[in-house]
Amino acid sequence: MIKPVNPISQVQQIEMLLPNLSTQLASPHCLSEVNIHTNTVKVMLIDDQVIIGEAISRMIANETDISFNYFNDSTQAIHQAIAIEPTVILLDLIMPDIDGLMLLRWFRSHPSTRDIPIIMLSSKEEPKLKAEAFAEGANDYLIKLPDAVELIARIRYHSKAYNNLKALSTATVNAKLQAQELEHTVRKLQTTQVQLIQNEKMSSLGRMVAGLAHEINNPINFIHGNFHHLHEHIHSLLSLIQFYQKEYPEAQKNIPDIGVDLDFLIDDFQKILVSMRLGTDRIKEIILYLKNFSRLDESEKKAVNIHEGIESTLFLPNHRLKQKIEVIKEYANLPRIECYPAQLNQVFINVINNAIDSLLENSNYQHQKEIVIRTELTDLETIKVKIIDNGAGIAPEIQSKIFDPFFTTKPVNKGTGLGLAISYQIIEKHHGRIYLNSQLGDGAEFIIEIPVRVSS
Repeated sequence: MIKPVNPISQVQQIEMLLPNLSTQLASPHCLSEVNIHTNTVKVMLIDDQVIIGEAISRMIANETDISFNYFNDSTQAIHQAIAIEPTVILLDLIMPDIDGLMLLRWFRSHPSTRDIPIIMLSSKEEPKLKAEAFAEGANDYLIKLPDAVELIARIRYHSKAYNNLKALSTATVNAKLQAQELEHTVRKLQTTQVQLIQNEKMSSLGRMVAGLAHEINNPINFIHGNFHHLHEHIHSLLSLIQFYQKEYPEAQKNIPDIGVDLDFLIDDFQKILVSMRLGTDRIKEIILYLKNFSRLDESEKKAVNIHEGIESTLFLPNHRLKQKIEVIKEYANLPRIECYPAQLNQVFINVINNAIDSLLENSNYQHQKEIVIRTELTDLETIKVKIIDNGAGIAPEIQSKIFDPFFTTKPVNKGTGLGLAISYQIIEKHHGRIYLNSQLGDGAEFIIEIPVRVSS
């Protein structure tokens, strides 16, 4: 009966012996291969009795598909098992120095040999020995010397099973690599698609704003420019009427009453002119906001006042904010930021629109709906823009997906899932980062960090 031992200490003991094996590898105890073929069946026998090695060698000598290696030195066999890469190991259970169970534990602990089928050979057919061998990871158990037919059949069976396992493992690894490559390709395609959509959206916006600017700006300039002359002409007419009233007061008796309050007209003319001038000023301001938002004439990097970009961006959803959402601005004293202005404005409008959607979707708020826009200079190189809403917040399970292309929580036909994905790409292009802080019931905070100067 083999004396029970600690498996960990035995594996460590074998590993301690390995550095001393270099002088033993040249030992003549190793018999040369009986058959040198490029077969898929490689047998390795480890047994301290040379006569056993010779006997098994004769049993399989006529099997041309089986190559055979014999070692009577246990420590040398450890190295050779890694080098030879056998498909089956025949392992003697009882040997001096290092017994078969110790070697079995080591083979099962090493990544290069842990899956190789191991057939234990023993002169004892004791159930406890068999149970212990199988418990340590043996695949089979034979009494030596076994019948040649049975031995060869078991060798081929285990070798075939091992080769199938290796083929399956290789196929699995290849499939995993292909899946990773496919996933990478899909991500690249999504990124490219998002970029194309972004470019098309910006191009369409640019053409729209260019058309608006051209169609509206010219007539507005014409109207606005004539206010001065109109004011002068009306002032002259009113002065003339007042002169006639003063010089010919009696003439009023002969003029029929046509229901005109001349004093009211004179006073109202002034108010109408002021209102019309304010209206054209507002239209010119709208055109300026649209130009600032799209930056039609600024496709390259430029140092800009980022607060002007935020203000022009806030103008676009102004109709959704009035009397519904209070916008609180907390602007720091920032330097001019070197950036792609149109793209950065697009980030602001995407995040602000999402905040508005979140606040308007929930009509059960008992408090004032707010969006806070806060800017700060974190150091001499970086600024932060924080866009904070006091809405319902974003669920933790979807926070990792919000920047994924085409991911949206909005109903069909209400959102494309591209706004934040495009924003993420734009901020990456600026060598910055955009991220989220949110808890359910406590609103959402989007933080945009960009450097003051963007390197090419």
